[in-house]
Amino acid sequence: MTQQEKVLGMLDQLDIAYEVHEHRPLPTIEIAMEVWKDIDSTHCKNLFFRNHKGNRHYLVILESNHQLDIHDLEKRLKQGKISFASPKRLDKYLGLHAGSVSPFGLINDTENHVHVFLDKQLLEAEKISFHPNVNTASVVIDFGDFQKYLDRVGNSYEFLELY
Repeated sequence: MTQQEKVLGMLDQLDIAYEVHEHRPLPTIEIAMEVWKDIDSTHCKNLFFRNHKGNRHYLVILESNHQLDIHDLEKRLKQGKISFASPKRLDKYLGLHAGSVSPFGLINDTENHVHVFLDKQLLEAEKISFHPNVNTASVVIDFGDFQKYLDRVGNSYEFLELY
């Protein structure tokens, strides 16, 4: 079963309606914004971090048009010094590769190790989109269904004012 099939299977299991948009690989947010312009949804930037000791990992989700200031983010998250997690850690905890980071990767985190921080502004979104664990497609779901998904996977999460 592919990563995408695994994601769509879970959404089907949760009775969550979705739209799949196949597209070319999206290696940068600039290219993604160009591809996403005709998809009616709030598009997200998903960033995977580790703490200084390397014993805690965080998935940070914000609207794709926001720029990240890592020092400001450290203050807002109140987790001490953070840095981007390595590809090895991304694979270990979310079963993903660089360029395909998505909260759908939480289905691979069977120990619920990763804590999720979401920008409060996302609460205003009607629809939200993420890669289905590969960067050659985007999946759009209702925001309420996204929260249903988060509750089902069981990872801790919280909404913060990130910007």
